[in-house]
Amino acid sequence: MSFWSLSSWRRRIRPKAARRYPVPLTAHQLWMISLGAPVGQDASASRTTLYPFDRIDDENARRRLADQWQITSREALARRLDGLARTGYRAKAQQVLGVAPLAWDAALYVDLARRGFAAGLITEADAWTALKNIVPAVAGTYASWQEYADHYLLGRKVWRDALKGPRDDAAGLPAPQATAEAHLRSLLDPATRASPWNQVSWDAIYRPDRARSRSDRVR
Repeated sequence: MSFWSLSSWRRRIRPKAARRYPVPLTAHQLWMISLGAPVGQDASASRTTLYPFDRIDDENARRRLADQWQITSREALARRLDGLARTGYRAKAQQVLGVAPLAWDAALYVDLARRGFAAGLITEADAWTALKNIVPAVAGTYASWQEYADHYLLGRKVWRDALKGPRDDAAGLPAPQATAEAHLRSLLDPATRASPWNQVSWDAIYRPDRARSRSDRVR
């Protein structure tokens, strides 16, 4: 058996996240999770559970936090989340464009909180508390998923351009901006039934929370 076949086989035998955490998310919970939907573009990502992957893979979460963010402890995670909540990358965008795209930092914040939970750095309750902490700022800034998506892309572009430095060299850089734009178009497309943005409306966060019916959910 080849390495890739073995890797694929191991992934398939891991339990699904929805089975370990079977209670369906409420409308408010899915809304909070959906703030991170622009970040997770790979096939293993879950966009409808607090757990960030469709199958349980705690080691993957720990590895990504360490490699991408140099986060290996609860304290380091707390510092990163606090930084994103307070100023984040939008401070740089404000200097460059005169606009502070909160959506970019909010999406990263949600992604980090979910990975921190999967990595065992924070509890499930801690993760939900962290997500709730950013709701007022985000809900008070945007009026639709479209507005949120536009600012996410704006923040990502400023961040990616800064990584290039003085040379326009794409080698070693994150995915091109066009890839992120295509992903956001898919999330916003009404025909994409699996998109969490089509499962919970933006204004759901302004209304009393509710349990979601079976018809709301897409597996």
